[in-house]
Amino acid sequence: MSARDRIRAVAETLREPRSVNWISEQADAAWSTTNEELQDLVDQGQLRRVEAGETTRYQPDYTRLLFEEIRTLIEENTREELRNELAAITEEIEAWQATYDVETWEELEQSLADGDLASADLRERRDVIAFWRENEEDRRLIKHALELYSDVEAAREQMTDVADRATS
Repeated sequence: MSARDRIRAVAETLREPRSVNWISEQADAAWSTTNEELQDLVDQGQLRRVEAGETTRYQPDYTRLLFEEIRTLIEENTREELRNELAAITEEIEAWQATYDVETWEELEQSLADGDLASADLRERRDVIAFWRENEEDRRLIKHALELYSDVEAAREQMTDVADRATS
């Protein structure tokens, strides 16, 4: 993997704004290469520049990432597949709710403080909490994808019609 590829990989996974120095360190790349690549990513709209006092930091454009994820879901899945995945996620969450007698992953997280849980039970609950949170995020994205499905299909049809007319 080239230095530029490593810089992009680090930049794509940022959870909070980070400086050129931090990204350069994480990517094991020269500061000048990192700075240049980050500028390119800003110009392409993939990163946003955030001024924090005297320091410039960079973070992904989370709005763009959200819409790209939704678009990918729509392009790679039928409505029925999305509905089925939504049902599967809901069933899994309901099973956890019944198993642990809680309504939310936050309540399950609070149960970790029980002094009488064995280490295996603690690990299992921590894993379930991580999966539960992931499922909730996936469910949110799938719901958005289903809400926008018709609009995206209509836009695709319109683009196809325009392309067909241009080639006729």
